[in-house]
Amino acid sequence: MALISVIRQRHSREGLPFREISRRIGVSRSTVRKYINNEELDPKYPARKSPSKLDDYERTLRSWLFRKRNATTNNVNP
Repeated sequence: MALISVIRQRHSREGLPFREISRRIGVSRSTVRKYINNEELDPKYPARKSPSKLDDYERTLRSWLFRKRNATTNNVNP
């Protein structure tokens, strides 16, 4: 995200051409062009395909969190 911000700022505020931005930042001109022409601010990453290590413990963790939340709300309103 920070690289995209720097590239867009240098292009829009400072008026630098793609070649100068790429030279100063150290990325290719095609990368600079891609980030400036792309309307999307955050890159999209594919959804996780492999299971999480915590999937086996999900029920237990959720019950602990539920009990903890109920305990704190019960203590707040005696």
